[in-house]
Amino acid sequence: MALADTFQQIVDSLPDDWTDMELDLRIKDESRYIDASTYLVTCNAQPYSQHDWHWRLLVAHRFGHAAAAPTVHGTLKLLDEAGIEGELVLRELRSGRVEVKQMWGRPQSVRDEFRKLRAQ
Repeated sequence: MALADTFQQIVDSLPDDWTDMELDLRIKDESRYIDASTYLVTCNAQPYSQHDWHWRLLVAHRFGHAAAAPTVHGTLKLLDEAGIEGELVLRELRSGRVEVKQMWGRPQSVRDEFRKLRAQ
């Protein structure tokens, strides 16, 4: 299965309140490592050293310090189009977290409403 399709299948299987996830990526042909790296720079993939897997991909759903899911999907699609085959595995998933905003001076009702809206 293509990397972009695998990624989309993973995203579709997640609950709506997922906030971020970590994926490991390994390419089949290690001679294409540099080629793959030039594509993966767009989603800030973190290379492993001395490991069986080649990169860790950090993906955010609605907020956070990670690459947006559509960006990661597009990057993986570029790898597929370049003929770079590989394997993608979900390693960690976080859900149910709410974006943190400065709420000083705001009434509790505003804080509760913000938390309720962002958790959906």
